[in-house]
Amino acid sequence: MKKLKLEELNRLDLESYKASKKIPIVLIADSIRSGLNVGAFFRTADAFAIEKIILCGLSPKPPHKEINKSAIGASHSVDWEYIQHIEEAVIQLKNSHYTILGIEQTNQSIPLRNYTNKANKMAIVMGNEVDGISTNILKHLDQAIEIDQYGTKHSLNVAVCAGIVLHHFSSQMRSEK
Repeated sequence: MKKLKLEELNRLDLESYKASKKIPIVLIADSIRSGLNVGAFFRTADAFAIEKIILCGLSPKPPHKEINKSAIGASHSVDWEYIQHIEEAVIQLKNSHYTILGIEQTNQSIPLRNYTNKANKMAIVMGNEVDGISTNILKHLDQAIEIDQYGTKHSLNVAVCAGIVLHHFSSQMRSEK
């Protein structure tokens, strides 16, 4: 066994990646405070080739020192936009026939492992590190989903959570093709 060198990974160059087909997932950042978490969203979005990221509320926007530190250039490859009010972003996507999924612990959440994706296009809302998803958005969700946890903590880091969820749905959508 040997570790592969970067040139052995056969990754797309920036121009080829931008032109490549993306899976129809939009990641919505609902007032994410940490630029490091937002940067991790970009890096994960690049890895799974999702459609785009929408940054809302307090979420920092590129170019930003902390985003650059964790994104390592992915803020250049992943399409993104900033929409101040998350409700506007969610309604826009709903009107474009996206299924809106909130990653949140609610009285109606279902485990990620039990959610069967029937959507052609989905938007995944990731909430603030302390407060979670904005309460006014809950009524717009088609479903709230949570990740099973078996330890003592009640939540995962938002960037880790996004990685798990994007991997799950990316795998599902790619296997359905």
